[in-house]
Amino acid sequence: MAEQLTVAGARVKIRSPWGVFFLSLVTFGIYYLVWYYKINRELRDFGIGTSPLTSLVASSIGGLIVVPPFVSIWNTLGRIAEAERRAGVPDPISQGLGLVLYVIAFFLLPVELPYMQAHLNRAWRAATSSS
Repeated sequence: MAEQLTVAGARVKIRSPWGVFFLSLVTFGIYYLVWYYKINRELRDFGIGTSPLTSLVASSIGGLIVVPPFVSIWNTLGRIAEAERRAGVPDPISQGLGLVLYVIAFFLLPVELPYMQAHLNRAWRAATSSS
């Protein structure tokens, strides 16, 4: 079960990084879409980003055009990095490494999920302890 926190008025969840990975596999990617929307909504509620639905559409249907999912993941990684910076987390997520993991995931398994969720968890915990 995910731990729920309130960070700067935003309801966020501490999720198991590997739980996200395995749920995405077991549900054939359906959970990935739900997770992607939810993390972008949490980031928006925290004051970073604007539309989680736009991110989701770019990452899913936008794949028909090829470029939008890569732009969306790059922007989401940037939002995670910004959340970590605001929370005072040293060594924020690397957008470059995250994009490389996404490219691997595009062809194989969603290996970027544990990386992204672990960094989100760090940001949420740090923001909670600094409040």
